[in-house]
Amino acid sequence: MPLLPPKQRYISTEPIYNVLYNTNEPLTANERRTMANCNNTKGCPATGDGACKGFCPFSLVLFAGTAYSFVCYQSRRSKAMSSSSPSSSSLPRPLVIAGPSGVGKGTLIDLLRKKFPSHFGFSVSHTTRNPREGEVNGVHYNFTTVDKMKKEIDEGKFVEYANVHGNYYGTSIAAVESVRQQGKICILDIDVQGVRNVKKSTLDAIYIFVAPPSMEELEKRLRGRGTESEEAVLKRLGNAKDELDYGLGDGNFDRVFTNDDLDKTFESMVEQFKKWYPQLSQ
Repeated sequence: MPLLPPKQRYISTEPIYNVLYNTNEPLTANERRTMANCNNTKGCPATGDGACKGFCPFSLVLFAGTAYSFVCYQSRRSKAMSSSSPSSSSLPRPLVIAGPSGVGKGTLIDLLRKKFPSHFGFSVSHTTRNPREGEVNGVHYNFTTVDKMKKEIDEGKFVEYANVHGNYYGTSIAAVESVRQQGKICILDIDVQGVRNVKKSTLDAIYIFVAPPSMEELEKRLRGRGTESEEAVLKRLGNAKDELDYGLGDGNFDRVFTNDDLDKTFESMVEQFKKWYPQLSQ
């Protein structure tokens, strides 16, 4: 994995150390990202490469007063994610489903779970937004406060998180592990910000993107909800353009589905998923 360009490196208040401040990574209060010189002879747990050489963007420098030590951030998170797992290779790969708000991800996920109740499990995300009518805490989302979620992010309890439309959303390590330990395919319903963060983690996932047939149709669906203010609709449409740019980019997802007809889209998804997960054909 290439190093970040020099313009993204900053000098910390502690002399000598080049520190990279990256708000997308959940670090505790006394941790700082650093382009540290890594000499891990056993190979990089972040990239899967051989022995590490030179400055590494995955290293951390931990400060405790004047004392400090170097650790690999990805090793720490990988250990947290697999501490209760007998063998990660024996568990089904998680399925990341992304797409702009209003594209129909939730409906498609519900159909998957109804058709394959013993094979798919839903990773219940955390969010700081208010519940919508009919949403149940612990079922649709784990509703929490900003302060509590920030604290748990700092404690490294999330595999991914993002600030979307002014609210925090995230997937906890515990939520993913809970599904995987049941031998089920863990579904992560997240946005593009979340996808970028999951790709930085050690989670070996399959990524699919659900796209609308057009921006006009997406706007129609958003307005048809009747749950959003005009300001919120416009914000979601603006974000959707950026999400589509990333979602339709080469190599960002394993498969893209255009949801122009719900039934046909679902049939196409099931056909593809049976190739990735042979157990669905049993």
